[in-house]
Amino acid sequence: MLQDDYILRQIREMVRAVIKMLFQVDAPELTPEILDDQETRETLEGLLELMEAGKIDEAENRLYDLTSGEGDEDRRNLEAGLLFYYALNGKSDDFLEEHDFSREEIMTGIQDLADRYGLSGIAEAFRA
Repeated sequence: MLQDDYILRQIREMVRAVIKMLFQVDAPELTPEILDDQETRETLEGLLELMEAGKIDEAENRLYDLTSGEGDEDRRNLEAGLLFYYALNGKSDDFLEEHDFSREEIMTGIQDLADRYGLSGIAEAFRA
């Protein structure tokens, strides 16, 4: 329990820092409304709908498809992915357990996302 609380706080603060650094967003809460691009907001909202329905693996697969295209330089999908994991991290331990997911998997998802965008330094920070 304490380990999960620590991981929850670590994920939350790391995502907030990355969003602030890369996208110059300093909002009290990281929600879809912080996204300037309507298409990116809709993409995130679709991922969040899948998450709410308990289809976390499907949402992750869709996110992977969005962010692993050859030559994908579109950082908007990176921002949407980070916000997806931020929202997922805000779910209760019971919700995550009910849908066979863990905070460690959230951390791994963020690491993989950062790696796909060549942000190995950020990914390493999440591993530390």
